Amino acid sequence: MKTQDLLAIGLMTFALFLGAGNLIFPPSLGLDAGTSLFTAMSAFLVTAVGLPAFTIIVLGRISCTQYLTNALPKWLATTFWVLLFTAIGPAFGMPRAVTVAYEMGIKPFMTQDHLMVFSIIFSALTLLLAFKPGKLVDYIGKFMTPALILMLLALGLSAFISPLGVPGHPVGDYQHKAVTSGLIQGYMTMDAIAAVGFGWVIIQAIRAKGITEPKMISSVTFKVALIYAVLMGGCYIAMGYVGATASTIAEHGVNGSVILTRYVAGEFGPYGQYLLAAIIIMACLTTTVGLTNACAEYYKETFNASFGLTATCVVVLTGIIANFGLEQILKVSLPAILVLCPVAIALVLASFTASTVSVSAYTHTAVLFTAAVFGSVDAISILGKMPKELNDLFQHALPLYNAHASWLLPCLVILVLTSALGTSKLGGERIGRIDYRLKTQASNSLN
Repeated sequence: MKTQDLLAIGLMTFALFLGAGNLIFPPSLGLDAGTSLFTAMSAFLVTAVGLPAFTIIVLGRISCTQYLTNALPKWLATTFWVLLFTAIGPAFGMPRAVTVAYEMGIKPFMTQDHLMVFSIIFSALTLLLAFKPGKLVDYIGKFMTPALILMLLALGLSAFISPLGVPGHPVGDYQHKAVTSGLIQGYMTMDAIAAVGFGWVIIQAIRAKGITEPKMISSVTFKVALIYAVLMGGCYIAMGYVGATASTIAEHGVNGSVILTRYVAGEFGPYGQYLLAAIIIMACLTTTVGLTNACAEYYKETFNASFGLTATCVVVLTGIIANFGLEQILKVSLPAILVLCPVAIALVLASFTASTVSVSAYTHTAVLFTAAVFGSVDAISILGKMPKELNDLFQHALPLYNAHASWLLPCLVILVLTSALGTSKLGGERIGRIDYRLKTQASNSLN
């Protein structure tokens, strides 16, 4: 693959992930971590960037995103994908992006509420850009992302060149648990689940450049993940430093959007809000375009549905749901996201293992249900709905419960046990390093 094409796909991948949430989380972390920023941010990057990058690499290693669920019963695999794309697409991820783009990019300049008008315009632009999947790398990777990076550079470099203050003392858990807090905050970005969805777009973009051999797809995907990790890591570090040096303009506990708004006003004056608005709107737009493309690609490949019709339905539904407001969107959809994220990561771990050593055909199913059960426990805890008696019990009985990752160790145990105890062919047998010859044939049949 040409270096230019590789860089374009890498830039596209970075832009797909870069939503408003990725800009809001780090300033809050930076403000609270203060002088412990280096420690907290290092831990944050492990889960916020490392998990999505690892997911992209694994998807490239198995050469087709759908192989992630090939070992599951068909009904279960279909249920997983439909729930995932519904959650990160029109039910939560996309309406949230539309609403945040309006709240931070447009509303500050308006005297009246025009969310409906904005959602129609934003949705139409999303559909226009997503309607030609073959041009996605050109639209996002070659044009929109470079412009977005330049604006982010202006915002980030200003914090290093002329900071508004100095890092203060760490507060809360960052005083004594900077590493743990950073890891948890990075995990809570939930970008790992987005990586599973974006895998369809990334691998399709690689195939569109004529790369169809599994080992080449794996190699290119690794490089793409590396480009994404460097860019996203740099963005997080810059935004974190913005927060760390904002102690003179923002008090602890405020939302990251407030920190950014006050920072750009203090650093750039009245024009700062325009810069922030442009960054937020463009970041949200690239995300909705990517999610629309991912949803439409899945339904096209799985159900032979029309790409255009599916994309239109996804965007229209997104526009409708966005008008219910961010609070209602979070209330209804967040529980599903919190359960699906550990399930997605668990399947990635199982697929990585299966691409390396032989595993039982039941491994993926067992890991999925284990992640769903313990992920539900974590979701109830995160939402603050866990009864006190059970909360006290789980704090002592479940490792990593306080880190919202009580699903991890049980899944690893199940992964090891089912791999060790499985018999030897599909249906009760062993799968794994799953027949690269068949994978090559399947890969070619998709083109």
